[in-house]
Amino acid sequence: MSQKQMKEAFVSNLNGCSVLEFTQGFCFPALCILCRGLLIVLSQHLWSSHTRRTRFFIDFVFLIVPLMTTLTILSSFQYLEYLTAILFGAGLFYQIYCRRTCYAKMPGQKILEKFLKISLESEYIPAISCFRVITSAYTAVAILAVDFPLFPRRYAKTELYGTGGMDYGAGGFVFGMAMVCPEIRRKCMEGSRCDRFTKSLYSIWPLVLLGAGRLIIIKSIDYQEHITEYGVHWNFFFTLIVVKLVTSLLLMFFPPNKSWIVAIGTTVLYQLALDLTPLKRLILYGTDGSGTRVGLLNANREGIMSTLGYVAIYMAGVQTGSYVLKKRSHIKDWIKVAYGILLLAISLFVSLYVVQVYVEAVSRRIANLAFCIWIVASSLILLSCLLLGDIILSFAKFLIQGALVPCSWKLVQSPATSKKRSESLMSQAEGKKPSLCLITAINRNQLIFFLLSNITTGLINLLVDTLHSSTLWAFFLLNLYMFTNCLIIYMLHLQDKTIKFW
Repeated sequence: MSQKQMKEAFVSNLNGCSVLEFTQGFCFPALCILCRGLLIVLSQHLWSSHTRRTRFFIDFVFLIVPLMTTLTILSSFQYLEYLTAILFGAGLFYQIYCRRTCYAKMPGQKILEKFLKISLESEYIPAISCFRVITSAYTAVAILAVDFPLFPRRYAKTELYGTGGMDYGAGGFVFGMAMVCPEIRRKCMEGSRCDRFTKSLYSIWPLVLLGAGRLIIIKSIDYQEHITEYGVHWNFFFTLIVVKLVTSLLLMFFPPNKSWIVAIGTTVLYQLALDLTPLKRLILYGTDGSGTRVGLLNANREGIMSTLGYVAIYMAGVQTGSYVLKKRSHIKDWIKVAYGILLLAISLFVSLYVVQVYVEAVSRRIANLAFCIWIVASSLILLSCLLLGDIILSFAKFLIQGALVPCSWKLVQSPATSKKRSESLMSQAEGKKPSLCLITAINRNQLIFFLLSNITTGLINLLVDTLHSSTLWAFFLLNLYMFTNCLIIYMLHLQDKTIKFW
């Protein structure tokens, strides 16, 4: 076998991991981000503000490093990782509580009552930014790590059925993109429907260039491909193009807060078509039933047909975004939101079990009903964890006067507190938003981060024999790869540069 064939075989014919194992590993960064915030609050109180280098190091260690270890060398020790992070976070919170500068002589129950009466800045939802960054970072780590032996094969993309860690990437990216779509932010509501659709057409031309560019480069250098992922010519950028166009049309007739109707209707009808028509056989085996790749449809049947599932996921993300981005000021309201999303996620996981038993197992290749439920449930469970973490972090900031944590809620006012304390909170909210934040940097240039990760992954694969790399060497390369990509994005952010093509 040639080197290309060996690399293709290395990522083929895999069956994935359990839904529980993936969910545990995927939600772990939410706990790490909470620990990061608590550390920043305590360190600001004990010492002083951080430098650019220190803040980048903290963010990298608490956001990127746990992702790399969870997906590689510590993949079999998830419970130990959770125990370590919980003990570390509890220790930080205990120190903050003991050293609190506000309500130092007040009992804990009274402090909690006052905290539940405060207001938060409602224009910015840090959980959504963190969700998008975790999804991007998770994908960036996985697309390179999968080519090394230290990456567990159960986390790689499944061949037909199953829930591998990498199966989530595309769906999670689509869900995160939908939560902040222009229709929710009311940025494209002016003009006629034709004008709005024209704007959508104009906004996708970078994706056309990226998709075509990737296709040309991959074919010209004879780079390894997993054909059953999208097909011979199709790639994720083309999927994004179709999803963006179709959903833009749908959102002209359905308001964002009714997107759940379209999401459910699309995925259920698609599943019925898979079960009651020859559509599934066409996707799996082509028009002749023998796996032919002759003709444009046969060559790209997985990529073309799976867009229906991604449209449903996008509309579910729009529904989620329209709910979460509603203006709320009181901390009690956000506790209810986090609780509601958590309950919905649990309900979807129960539904997923029923669907997998009685209808069909999860299949990324087909993007069937079970796949859509799995993506949405996993996204909601992570989002609820991030919201709960933000609430706990807000309480920690409430205890330390003047505490500032990048990519977190700002405390706006506290009616039950003294005037001096209230003014302090107001001045904090009015202050300039801290810019020393890797999370904000990646969220700001998410597409560039994704593109940069793809390019550096390709370069490393061309220069390094990944299949025969030792664990130590592979982990070093993975750290260097993520450190370089994050540093470039961080420097762009410090220069106040947002790279857009439209």
